[in-house]
Amino acid sequence: MVSTKSPEDAYTAEPFVPGRGGLAALRKAAADCRGCPLHRDATQTVFGEGAAHARVMLVGEQPGDQEDRQGKPFVGPAGKLLDRALAEAGIEPADAYVTNAVKHFKFTQAEPRKRRIHKAPSLREMTACGPWLAKELEIVEPELIVVLGATAGKALLGSSFRVTQVRGTVLEEEIHGRRERLVPTVHPSAVLRAEDREAAYRGLVADLEVAARALG
Repeated sequence: MVSTKSPEDAYTAEPFVPGRGGLAALRKAAADCRGCPLHRDATQTVFGEGAAHARVMLVGEQPGDQEDRQGKPFVGPAGKLLDRALAEAGIEPADAYVTNAVKHFKFTQAEPRKRRIHKAPSLREMTACGPWLAKELEIVEPELIVVLGATAGKALLGSSFRVTQVRGTVLEEEIHGRRERLVPTVHPSAVLRAEDREAAYRGLVADLEVAARALG
């Protein structure tokens, strides 16, 4: 009988995720992840960073160009804007753990010397990378997850997630076998692209203030 499954159906990081160890062991193992094809073109795996038992975990979409080059999450313009917004909302950036739903940079590039253009990961790629995020949640055990943008929301809450419908609210959902509290908001890169950047930034800060109050 001929299989009707797509090769993408087999995408998963599960075999690469260690059964034991802390964040350092997880980060080391993730560097060799071949769970989906995104590793082929990316410079390196970009794993999460921050306090081992942070009260808040911020989950974005995927690394960008600067993150891919430096190997660290949220080090580009969007990351700098996020740090400023967090501090203004009363959340100390140094006390947070930041990561992405997908650990490799997905991009298009017309020519080798041309700028690499971000391309949104597919649902299958997000699902394939899910075991890494599940393990991060298990180890860090955050009190609250801040969901940064629609793609991160879909990775955590399913394809029906719409950030515009629930941003700035506290949700309680089952995520990777754990009951979690989440506050969705826009991705900081969306603020940088906004026509009225100041209004978009104020909206981001307001959502993060909801998260700060939820942490108490």
